[in-house]
Amino acid sequence: MDTKNLAEVPVVWQPDSQGGQIMQKFKKIIEKKYKVNLDNYWDLHKWSTDHIPELWTELWDYAGVICSKKFDKVVDLRIPLEESPAWFEGARANLAENLLKYRDEKIALVLAGEDKETEHLTYAQLYEESKLYAAAFRKFGLKKGDVVVCQMSNRKEAVIAMIAVVSIGAIWTGALPLLGSKAVLNRFKQVDPKVYLTIDTIPHESKKIDMLPKIKEITEGLPSLSKVIIVASKEDSHSKDISSIKESCFLDEFLQLGKEKDGSVPPMQFEQVTFTHPVFINYTSGTTGLPKALVHGTGFLLPIFRDFSMHLDGAEGSVWFSSSPVGWVSWNCYASLLFFGATVVLFEGSPFLLSPTYFWDLIDAFKMTHLFIPTRVVDEYQKRGYVPTKNHSLESLRIFLLGGSVVKPQIYDFMYEKVKKNVLFASSFGSTETMGSCFLADVTLPVHKGEIPAFSLGVNAETVDDDGNPVFGEMGEIVITKPIPNLALGLWNDKDNSMFREKYFSKYPGKFTTNDFGIINPFTKGLIICCRSDETLKQRGCRFGSSEIYSIVDTFPEVNDCLCVSHYNKKMDERAVLFLKIEDGYSFSDELVNRIREAIARELTIRHVPDVILETKDIPYNINGKKLEIIVKKIINNKPYNVETVKNPESFKYFQNIPELN
Repeated sequence: MDTKNLAEVPVVWQPDSQGGQIMQKFKKIIEKKYKVNLDNYWDLHKWSTDHIPELWTELWDYAGVICSKKFDKVVDLRIPLEESPAWFEGARANLAENLLKYRDEKIALVLAGEDKETEHLTYAQLYEESKLYAAAFRKFGLKKGDVVVCQMSNRKEAVIAMIAVVSIGAIWTGALPLLGSKAVLNRFKQVDPKVYLTIDTIPHESKKIDMLPKIKEITEGLPSLSKVIIVASKEDSHSKDISSIKESCFLDEFLQLGKEKDGSVPPMQFEQVTFTHPVFINYTSGTTGLPKALVHGTGFLLPIFRDFSMHLDGAEGSVWFSSSPVGWVSWNCYASLLFFGATVVLFEGSPFLLSPTYFWDLIDAFKMTHLFIPTRVVDEYQKRGYVPTKNHSLESLRIFLLGGSVVKPQIYDFMYEKVKKNVLFASSFGSTETMGSCFLADVTLPVHKGEIPAFSLGVNAETVDDDGNPVFGEMGEIVITKPIPNLALGLWNDKDNSMFREKYFSKYPGKFTTNDFGIINPFTKGLIICCRSDETLKQRGCRFGSSEIYSIVDTFPEVNDCLCVSHYNKKMDERAVLFLKIEDGYSFSDELVNRIREAIARELTIRHVPDVILETKDIPYNINGKKLEIIVKKIINNKPYNVETVKNPESFKYFQNIPELN
């Protein structure tokens, strides 16, 4: 991508002059208190990165953090980033108390699913249920520092249990319900859990999956467990025999522990903890080895408010959609929207491909204002022509965000031409390590096609070359150069943080490496995500991301899907290999290959044209819908690989022993 192209990236959405009131109010507070003139968002952003302690002091007050003791110091900027400087030193607070700050009749959770009646839970009801769960956990003997593991679909029981667990000062962690027993144990064995919370059955693609055999295997592999609590997905589930699962009971039985003899429930107590006390443990994907257990404290809460309330104008009463099950970091983020009084629609199962109109129906039915869904869903909608009809208004929908993988430029055309013209549509970028976004849309900034418009307030980031020098207008590795409160505290059981430093700081000392490549557009200041750092291709001296190839190949109707990775020949020269999955009704041919080569050379350069273009019957994805380029790269280069989170592992056979690559 050359500088000329970057200068001509079209604007696809312009902010409303009345939008962004939450951000604008904050900007006025800063201008008045610090006697500065901030003409636009980028002026405010520069102030935020130049005045990090002041920024987070003001955000603390603006968000209304509940605490028993306010901090003595925000952060010591003299401490190197790789030494994990402590945030909000001296403060004592509790995450659960902040998530339950509203206790009125406004709707907190909307509970929906493929085959269940819609249920609404008010903030008052959420508090009462959380109080019962917390009392039961305390009576059972759960205490500060104990670990509770959860494997469940997107249900209210998980949200309520999480709130109850962290209210005690215990630690919450989860694994995706579709993961196999071995993959779950690879995560949970690391943390020696005391309690395992799960469910008897989960919905998946219009089917029901019996979890009980897997629960038994997992339980037998976790000797530290003292209790296994099973949610009954249906009323008749209570008749199921769970006697072979050690220390198990159904949730209803467990909750009876929380009641006094007269049926009352004791008041909820909130253990006051430091911001370095572990609250959540989240796991990396495990693609390159055992999943890493990343520890987060309460510090992520203010960035959640900053991103979802301020950048995305999520006022009290805004309605957010979530289909992420426990185990994705986005689940933790969405549960935390309760902090500013949002309504969160928890959908159990997958609503996206049930019918051409099902998801659009949901948006209107629940009057959703904000969506965040996997990029692959909209890719599939474009292919299938799943668009709103004249019966859909989508009037409530203001912001439509994608994440999980790179958003191709043509998806912007699809959204604005076929879905809704006056909606802020953009991608976002965050990670498990940062518990949410560092780059996302902002309602006060225009959206340029293919770009993430803003660096979040307080995020000082760069793209750097191999020597760690900042680059603009060309691809570089994305790094964060100043402390942020939502960065993981470290890795579980990494007592001196040496493994954490080696993983994230050894490549560029003093800078946190995201392990992703991107381009900062010097004309718009937007960020273009290219690929994971281990998915970068380099051919004939040209380094590029696979997304650049995909954006061109995906315009060919003959191609259903594609994947581009590096292969090393016998001389260890790197070359790009492009695999094409052909659409039904078409065939792989030299003529198609030549047209693709010509298009890539024309739109990019001749050096971008893959040396080898081959047909494949399928392409592997993980269970979040992301192409597994890393694994295919390992297969074709005869390297060992891990298949824990793969949705379709049978596809690997199509990449083994390929004559053209031998």
